[in-house]
Amino acid sequence: MKGLMQDVPLTLQMLLERAERIYADKHIATKTAQGVRRRSYGEVVGRVARLANVLRDLGIGRGDRVATFAWNSDRHLELYLAAPCMGAVLHTLNPRLHPDQVRWIADHAEDRVVFYDASLEPALAAVGDFKTVRHLVRMNDLDDDSTAALDAAADYETLLEEADGAYPWPRLAEGDAAAMCYTSGTTGHPKGVVYSHRSSVLHAMASLFSDSLGIRERDVCLPIVPQFHANAWGTPYASLMTGANLAMPGRFMADPPSVAALTAAEKVTVSAAVPTVWFGVLQAIRSGQIDAASLQSLERIVCGGSAVPEALMRGYDELGIRIVHAWGMTETSPLGTVATVKSTIAEADVLRTRLTQGLPAPSLTLRLETERGDVAPWDGETMGELQITGPWIADAYYDPDAPDLRGGLDRFTEDEQGRRWLKTGDVAVIDSHGYVKLVDRTKDLVKSGGEWISTLELENLLLAHPKITEAAVIAVPHQKWDERPLACVVRADDGLDRDEVLSYLGEHVAKWQIPDDVVFVDEVPKTSVGKFDKKVLRDRYADYELPT
Repeated sequence: MKGLMQDVPLTLQMLLERAERIYADKHIATKTAQGVRRRSYGEVVGRVARLANVLRDLGIGRGDRVATFAWNSDRHLELYLAAPCMGAVLHTLNPRLHPDQVRWIADHAEDRVVFYDASLEPALAAVGDFKTVRHLVRMNDLDDDSTAALDAAADYETLLEEADGAYPWPRLAEGDAAAMCYTSGTTGHPKGVVYSHRSSVLHAMASLFSDSLGIRERDVCLPIVPQFHANAWGTPYASLMTGANLAMPGRFMADPPSVAALTAAEKVTVSAAVPTVWFGVLQAIRSGQIDAASLQSLERIVCGGSAVPEALMRGYDELGIRIVHAWGMTETSPLGTVATVKSTIAEADVLRTRLTQGLPAPSLTLRLETERGDVAPWDGETMGELQITGPWIADAYYDPDAPDLRGGLDRFTEDEQGRRWLKTGDVAVIDSHGYVKLVDRTKDLVKSGGEWISTLELENLLLAHPKITEAAVIAVPHQKWDERPLACVVRADDGLDRDEVLSYLGEHVAKWQIPDDVVFVDEVPKTSVGKFDKKVLRDRYADYELPT
């Protein structure tokens, strides 16, 4: 017997219609060089219809890839809606990648048009010629009326002014592709993840749950995590769905004073970014560069991308701002787990629980696979590779050369019930309450004399030291023990020396877990999305000779 419910496709057109009919008076604010530009949701929806006509006039049809090369802004949000709602596929390009990688990704995805911010024009010019791109459209985010330096680039606002204001939105299937995002590609070529309309809508809904990200109509959401990084963690779509105002930092997302000023001006209540961003803001407050009062409206920070150190969480607790620790990947759309605290958790364990990666989001299922290939118990001790399945988890990678466009199948496995599991590459433990605690990435663990050492644990300890601003721990070869840990540290105090660092770690971990040496660096290299790039450090210190 089948249920007698209406079969309504879950598509992003729902968000477009809802924003227009229910939340037309809510707004999106974008920081610019001249100040803050504000547009109502109703105005944005009208511009989205014009943009869809522009795309059609440029020859974009169903399934064609529409690339963006842009910061977080109202214009980028318009592209988030127009491309998928007309049946095309939004493809966010990462301007922080090397030009060769950008070109490879755009060619692999077979992008037809690139919409770019004028401030990124030099970076786009460095990419060179694309194989399939036929049109460039420039969105001027500068403080002048300069014209495009790239040949034949059209002006975004001019195209919208000339376009028809009505667009006949087509009926879409919920399984149709809505957006593409490529992994950061720290090893080998980046991999293309293709989000469907259904997965995007369900992901947005899940972000509204109070025990998830809890985004509400009364919120003002500031996505500092870039729109080119896993669709800004889905926060733009979630905000549109619930009617929360949006504040977009434009090209000023890496500038703590600008972030603080926008937070104060728009009365931001919730924000999202990687830990390195919030460390920068906290340091700016402590140095007097930022007045802590400018963040008084901020209630909570969604923080992910890498583990949140205890020192960072405590620092914002002191300001009355709650960090919500979350975990995910490009392949998980990206919301995977959220560290909300269950009522059954003892008060003494609350902070420890908040520092875990959290519980799986509703409708997602987790398991751990051990080195032996069996499923690990949830005892908080047995380690295994974290695997995940659910309605917004990737099922394959995009491969234009494969008959069914499915590639990278070695990253996926199937159980006896036929469920597909994504192998995340993260090593974790799960406790009896269901909380995930990442131990490390499989490639970052140090295997010393047959024992595993978590670099993540050592890094969190180092970042809690008052004289350390950044720290990363890597494995280096060792003749006797196979591998040993090396600590790469950025000092806040030049008086800090090797012995003090190692002595400090010795107070918290077993002797065999203490790094064999410490190197002091000016900065820990970062990936294009702000995570510590250990690959660069491993290459740099591949031949490092540890003291005997």
